[in-house]
Amino acid sequence: MMSIFAPASFAQGPTSQDVDRAQLLQGQTQPPFGPSVTPGGIEDGRAAASPNDADIGQQEILKRVTGYQPFTASLACPIFYTSNVALTRSGELSDVVIAPMAGVFYDPRITNTLYGHFGAREQVFYYGQYHSFDFGSLDAEAGLSYVLPQFHNLILRGEYDFNRLTFGDRLGDEFFSNHELIFNVELPFRFSRAQQLSVGGDTNISVGADHQRPRRNDYEGYLGYSVNLTRAFTINAVGRVVARDYHQNGRTDVSEILSATATYRLTNWWSVSAISSFAHNDSNQDVFDYNVANVGGAIALSAKF
Repeated sequence: MMSIFAPASFAQGPTSQDVDRAQLLQGQTQPPFGPSVTPGGIEDGRAAASPNDADIGQQEILKRVTGYQPFTASLACPIFYTSNVALTRSGELSDVVIAPMAGVFYDPRITNTLYGHFGAREQVFYYGQYHSFDFGSLDAEAGLSYVLPQFHNLILRGEYDFNRLTFGDRLGDEFFSNHELIFNVELPFRFSRAQQLSVGGDTNISVGADHQRPRRNDYEGYLGYSVNLTRAFTINAVGRVVARDYHQNGRTDVSEILSATATYRLTNWWSVSAISSFAHNDSNQDVFDYNVANVGGAIALSAKF
């Protein structure tokens, strides 16, 4: 999808390819910090995670709760192989990526079916060989989640997200920032205490950005399945189709993304995961077509209080 660039390539501002790469990796490597809302937040003394959580990272379908704890502080470090560093149509280059992340969140329970969400997270992506691709991503977010038990436990979410992309770990060296409104609807189907199928859709609307060329709106549908094989071991699989409408140059992309995660919880605060994903992108401008596969592992530490 994109050509190899050196830092000097940003001299006239970021290209859409630069931002696409950052947003694709960020979306597929962030563990689900923050709440997983179910009717009342608790079911049978446990809380259930949503397949709409990030594709790569710590995930679990069931986790024990002794009382609602609104604060979360988390550290995670995915390490993975990527088959197409620059998301190019041909001449792909592969590399290993290390992507440490830190996040803090406050998720107040306003009523039994309404939750707030406030959070901040920072993630830095370090490439093993192609260091000019290193970047950091800072997110500040606020939103609400609402459950409708009378409609098969339908979940509605709305969120504001500010995203700031920087060169490597140089937090003051920004190359793109974006203000986004995110709307999600999800319908869960619980087959048993250990299995859940979820159908949902997302709309991500960019309401402001410092560069217009990479700016876009995303419209997504997804199907997710989660199974808890033991009390500590969970498998998740998610399929997504995303239409990406760019604000300039008449560009429209359609992406199909498949991901799978297997997570083993060592303690209440420590988990390890095997992670994988595959993405295929079709654009009305052929130069932006690409395929990319990611596979690796992640470790996550999380404290709730």
